[in-house]
Amino acid sequence: MAAGLCGNAAHSTVMFVKRWMGWLPTFHPYRDLQHGLSDWLGGTVHPTLPWAMSFVNGTFVLGILFRSTYHLLPGHNAIVKGFVFGIMGWIAMGLLYFPILGRGLFALRLELGALPAAFSLAMVLAYSVFMGIAFSALHSEPGRLWSTSG
Repeated sequence: MAAGLCGNAAHSTVMFVKRWMGWLPTFHPYRDLQHGLSDWLGGTVHPTLPWAMSFVNGTFVLGILFRSTYHLLPGHNAIVKGFVFGIMGWIAMGLLYFPILGRGLFALRLELGALPAAFSLAMVLAYSVFMGIAFSALHSEPGRLWSTSG
């Protein structure tokens, strides 16, 4: 779970930089989730709920899933395993999360081209690679952080 928390810190940093720099001002994944939840629940959802859901998902659910699948992920070091985990998460997000929220595959209905998909990839990889690094450090695998051998 601590590794997932480190991943969340990286993810939050990317989201902060996005907002601070004014990147993709019409792309708001958390606001979209908030509106989707409001529609599904038939009432108003407070803006902190999507952030809380992301925190719980990233820290607990995905952190536990990463730990459980670490030995199955391809790659011989924590960075590659985190990268692979992130690519799989990004594909799931593009094929499930965005369409469920009415944004189309990889948020293409936003008519911003590939930018939302590219930003989502950067956001997810920041999370997953930092989670992999933290996992390796917390599980006494510092030599496996950069190792290229099994």
